[in-house]
Amino acid sequence: MWKDFINGIWKENPVLVLMLGMCPTLATTSNAPNALGMGLATTFVLACSNVVISAIRNIVPAKIRIPCYIVVIATFVTIVDLLMQAYAPSSIYDALGIFIPLIVVNCIVLGRAEAFASKHGIFRSLLDGLGMGCGFTLALVMLGLAREFCTGGTLFQIKVITPWTIDFNLMSMAPGGFIMLGMFLAGMNIYNKRKAEKEGRKCDPPMDMDCRHCNICTIEREK
Repeated sequence: MWKDFINGIWKENPVLVLMLGMCPTLATTSNAPNALGMGLATTFVLACSNVVISAIRNIVPAKIRIPCYIVVIATFVTIVDLLMQAYAPSSIYDALGIFIPLIVVNCIVLGRAEAFASKHGIFRSLLDGLGMGCGFTLALVMLGLAREFCTGGTLFQIKVITPWTIDFNLMSMAPGGFIMLGMFLAGMNIYNKRKAEKEGRKCDPPMDMDCRHCNICTIEREK
């Protein structure tokens, strides 16, 4: 049962493996505090919505299950938004801005509701929500730390390299987010490949993501 929790942290990490929630991932990881705030807010919504959806799964008609799930998710997003507005530092709340309400349409939250919570019991759904939320938070904080450090030599807005006086602003902008995320994904691919080689098995890329299913080379030749 605890596998439901562990899967979301590494094996099925929503950002680094499933490639879900890319919009908040790239937009809110310019520094670690913002990334942590976004991750914790999403974790709360994931865990609570999974529990409620699991509890009502047998009484919700199949034809209206998605609208019902969205109402449940929107309720918890509203709670998170009001709590952060009241208690979170204003700098973090202002920086996250529209991305807190947009958790309602985050494909991670609705995806886990449909794929897991609607088919399993309350406790397993809670573990799944917490696992996915922790994996999402971990990925965001790692990206936030890396981008923040590369921008100005700070970690959680604490100056680590004091002689660093000129910020490398590329890493704090959207292109920097794509670059850093690409580095993280490349690192994971290298790790998985080496692990597969040590275990004596072949490391195949995910289905539909290898060269046999890519037409870019053909398109380039036609040009």
